[in-house]
Amino acid sequence: MVEGVTPPTKTELRTGVLRARRAVPADHRDSEAQALCRWLPALVRSGQTVCAYVPVGSEPGSQALLDALVELGARVLLPVARNDEDGRAMPMQWGPYEPRTLVAGEFGLREPAPPWLPAGHIADAEVILVPALAVDRSGNRLGRGAGFYDRTLIYAAPHARLVAVVRDGELVDELPADPHDVRMTHALTPSGGIVTLQR
Repeated sequence: MVEGVTPPTKTELRTGVLRARRAVPADHRDSEAQALCRWLPALVRSGQTVCAYVPVGSEPGSQALLDALVELGARVLLPVARNDEDGRAMPMQWGPYEPRTLVAGEFGLREPAPPWLPAGHIADAEVILVPALAVDRSGNRLGRGAGFYDRTLIYAAPHARLVAVVRDGELVDELPADPHDVRMTHALTPSGGIVTLQR
């Protein structure tokens, strides 16, 4: 950090990353999504439970990544995000993924149809793929700021690999962090593959 220079806030960083992602051509996003799938055999074994997510907008990845996890023999759980009566993020519930069965959910997301599993079922997962706008080499993750993952990842098993899925340039040296932020153990990038983070 340069002395006398105020580091960007999380809000400023989010704005910059989202602007950069929107500028990526669709064919480049497709090639990055394919590249992410190629790393999965080194991350996931048959019979494991994997918590994943359905990418939206310009997020890295695609639904093909979910299908690839199923082909590897993983049990795939997807998050169901809801706010409480006061509009605050609740710990996410989980639904088993089956190809071609997703329905429209809240916040413009796609999700499994009910019934859903309680939030604590994240503890079943050996691997948890986490959407991120950026992640640093100490494991600090920049999310969208809604708080769903911070309220859910605290239930993950201690041995679980928490994997932030980002574009190559979104793995950075340092990000601002708050005490309640849950650090990632790994990053997954299209070119670099699985990167161990020093949390």
